Amino acid sequence: MHVEIDPLVRDTVAQLGGGAPYALKALAGRLADDPDMGRPSGLPGVLTVTVDGDMFEDCPDLSVGYVREPDRIEIRFLRPVLSTQPPTGAEAQSHEQDQDQVRDRSADPAVAAVIVREVADAWHRITRRLQDNAPDSYAALRTGADPAALAALEDEFGIRIPIELRVLWLLAAGDDGGDGWGCLPGNRALMPLNAVAATYRLKMDTQTHQDTLDVDRSEDERITMWKATWIPVVAAGPADGTSGLYLDAATGYLGRWSRYHESPDEELDTLVTYLEEAADMLEAPALATRDKPGLIGGALVWLSSIDPAQEDRWQPLPG
Repeated sequence: MHVEIDPLVRDTVAQLGGGAPYALKALAGRLADDPDMGRPSGLPGVLTVTVDGDMFEDCPDLSVGYVREPDRIEIRFLRPVLSTQPPTGAEAQSHEQDQDQVRDRSADPAVAAVIVREVADAWHRITRRLQDNAPDSYAALRTGADPAALAALEDEFGIRIPIELRVLWLLAAGDDGGDGWGCLPGNRALMPLNAVAATYRLKMDTQTHQDTLDVDRSEDERITMWKATWIPVVAAGPADGTSGLYLDAATGYLGRWSRYHESPDEELDTLVTYLEEAADMLEAPALATRDKPGLIGGALVWLSSIDPAQEDRWQPLPG
């Protein structure tokens, strides 16, 4: 039986640890011999099989989805299996109530498969445009995070990282900025994990201080500056951590945060729709509405946040 692997799956597995590609190759060999080894996933015609990561060096447990046809098998999706062990540590204990609010959509393989594909597809559309037109911005993207680094964040925050954010960070763990500009609309930048952790701690400390001020106030009078389920994701710029976007792990929606303690605002975007719209604007600049992508030298620069002194150098991104 001939086994094919979707290119997006190959790209994703390469970010999951040094042993993950070999584990996938070994699974492909097993499927060739036993094409019916999987179980129904809930998606029409898709079977899933789990790979025990302990059998391979530097490899998480994997859930792999494939389609069987009469003469071939195609591996369609792959995702790391999140640990079912409860987080430990003081932060995890203090956030136990917030943990209960988080919707673990990764528990449903069918839903998880769709999310993985949507995030990976949107991010690859973005990076392809950068690679073809803005090499400085493409070179500024960091490589994917190690799964152990994401586990450390989960332990510190005391909540599960939503699967869409986990997939994004496994593909790219930050944006150092092409000539100082981030690659996301508004010249925003995907935050490195150390900046994510530092911002989260700062905002939680702010909320703790606010809670002491609110101790004698009624529930309606108390002020929410930050919630434990809010994870900083995007900063105003590669060197500007004064504001940005967070992902609410409890709702799946983005919101705006600021270091100046303005009341956070909820966005109508999910992380998936946010990335998809960015990809759409890069692929069809003439139809872009929220912002206009362009170039200054080899860097992607969005028109809405350009320095006026640089406007004469800015050129629209070719369609």
